[in-house]
Amino acid sequence: MSASLYTRLVSGLLFPLHERLKGHGSVRARRALEDSQWWPRERIEALRVARLRALLVQAGTHVPYYREVFARIGFDPRELHTLADLRALPLLTKALVREHVDALRADDARALARFNTGGSSGEPLVFYIGRERVERDVAAKWRATRWWGVDIGDPEIVVWGSPIELGAQDRLRALRDRVLRTELLPAFDMSAARLDEFVARIRARRPAMLFGYPSALCLIARHAEQRGQRLDDLGVRVVFVTSERLYDHQRETLQRLFGCPVANGYGGRDAGFIAHQCPAGGMHLSAEDVVVEILDGEGRVLPHGEAGEIVVTHLATRDFPFIRYRTGDVGVLDDAPCACGRGLPLLREIQGRSTDFVVAADGTVMHGLSLIYILRDLPGVRAFKVVQEALDRVRVLVVPGEGFGESGRRAIDEGFRRRLGQGVTVQVEEVGEIPAERSGKFRYIVSKVAPSAGGAAAA
Repeated sequence: MSASLYTRLVSGLLFPLHERLKGHGSVRARRALEDSQWWPRERIEALRVARLRALLVQAGTHVPYYREVFARIGFDPRELHTLADLRALPLLTKALVREHVDALRADDARALARFNTGGSSGEPLVFYIGRERVERDVAAKWRATRWWGVDIGDPEIVVWGSPIELGAQDRLRALRDRVLRTELLPAFDMSAARLDEFVARIRARRPAMLFGYPSALCLIARHAEQRGQRLDDLGVRVVFVTSERLYDHQRETLQRLFGCPVANGYGGRDAGFIAHQCPAGGMHLSAEDVVVEILDGEGRVLPHGEAGEIVVTHLATRDFPFIRYRTGDVGVLDDAPCACGRGLPLLREIQGRSTDFVVAADGTVMHGLSLIYILRDLPGVRAFKVVQEALDRVRVLVVPGEGFGESGRRAIDEGFRRRLGQGVTVQVEEVGEIPAERSGKFRYIVSKVAPSAGGAAAA
């Protein structure tokens, strides 16, 4: 069977069957999204208002937290007529989600899945996702993938570091990945030996698409270049990057060394699949499912073209609502149309999402998330920052909450030394707040150790 026939078999039959057996309507949702993306903006806006009203009516009826909020401020969701009416509601912060996690669950929710944020914002978060949110996120990502002429079933390499994915490689998951022709490479270990292995596996698979952190993919690409190995002769059609800010020099490096375009994506486990870049260059919002506001420091909505905090309302979160959720990221909306002709609004710029690499005592280069995941689930860790001062010394700033004590300090010490080396000194400092950089931006993984094996070029 030819590669294209196999891809059609997977995307048209096997993956839809997989989704149906899970009880997910992802296929139907993707088809609807591929239709609505060409609607005029007025029609898309009407759909969003209707979906927003339905979400808020559900929240006011079945979600204890919002029943209390609506009653306190006298808000009637049935009277919502425009997206601007959303501004009457208070913002939802990570601290509020942590404090009211049980009250944010709808009393009629079924089969909720527990999730964690990656913690790169420095504020670990536990929350829940229902079936509708999962299938809509799958559909939105699937639609964006197909913009680039690739589909589910095309060979894919994923460079990722989440324990959710890396811990799920049981036999059933491994079989599914083989059928879908997806291979996962762990971004935690980026030593020279592992980079050699990654390059070899990419060359052997000859993927149609790559997906992962821009910093990790750049590290692999530059390592291959230093080894004199080409990556632009493999037939890679597109490199999808997400979870970090994509810098111009990273885009240039990936395009040059893989010989294909780079498609930027923006979203998170908490806020959902927010935006993805199309081949014409526009960063399109998944507008059928998300409402994005840009706010200033006082919480006022800013006009298009001005930078401010990205606040997201996800319209498929009836079971555990994310309404006016503060992402902590900074961005700019754009009201100009995209040359592709889609009616989906645009996110012009994204700022403020960057994690660094850290270097273990033996020289192993690891993604900074390898340390973040140690911190994010510890009881009483409200916020944190990691500063690698030297190969043998790291400081961990922790804003402690209830439950953090000697056991937490010991868990950090043991976990970090397992990653970085038993001889590394781990200095845990309890602080009242995490200070910003002099630029005003926040960085939660800062390494003062230059990685070897090409890592110095990574962001």
